[in-house]
Amino acid sequence: MVATVGVLALQGGVEEHLRILDGLGVATRRVRVPRDLDGLDGLVIPGGESSVIDKLARSFGLAEPLRDAAAAGLPVLATCAGLIYCARELDNPAPGQQTLGLLDVTVRRNAFGNQRFSEERTVPVTAGEETLDIEASFIRAPLVTRVGEGVEVIATVPGEDGDAVVGVRQGRVTALSFHPEENGDARVHAAWLDSF
Repeated sequence: MVATVGVLALQGGVEEHLRILDGLGVATRRVRVPRDLDGLDGLVIPGGESSVIDKLARSFGLAEPLRDAAAAGLPVLATCAGLIYCARELDNPAPGQQTLGLLDVTVRRNAFGNQRFSEERTVPVTAGEETLDIEASFIRAPLVTRVGEGVEVIATVPGEDGDAVVGVRQGRVTALSFHPEENGDARVHAAWLDSF
């Protein structure tokens, strides 16, 4: 049976994820309202503006259904702003910004600086029993500053004070600071799909 994967399509890098998923042969659906979650096998929360994603999700009545679906075991892959939106705490939230609280982590928004400090680098990502060297795009990327109990660190990069955490997994939620989809590399998505 072909899996059906939704991509949260309120704002941000929706098309890049849809292209990767289509290339992997899964059925896809844009998720904009609560009923779009029905029957999904997985959900991608893309990068974009985390505070905008939060506001739109709440205005469309989607925030609670997203939280409930993930709590019920829906696998989630979140990238960049998606990581911020899934965190329990933010070091530097925008005024009034809320999160889904799916991951017991604290995240700092824009930790890698603004757009002009964006960069690409190779990041080793733990996927099951193997490590994937991913050409990753860091675009105003967040950073995980605290990892709670039960959270697995799956990707780090060298930082000023040792290794900086840029990828985590807790239960069925996988979240990355960077964009693996920007370069058309499908391996992160494929490994995530293989996990459910």
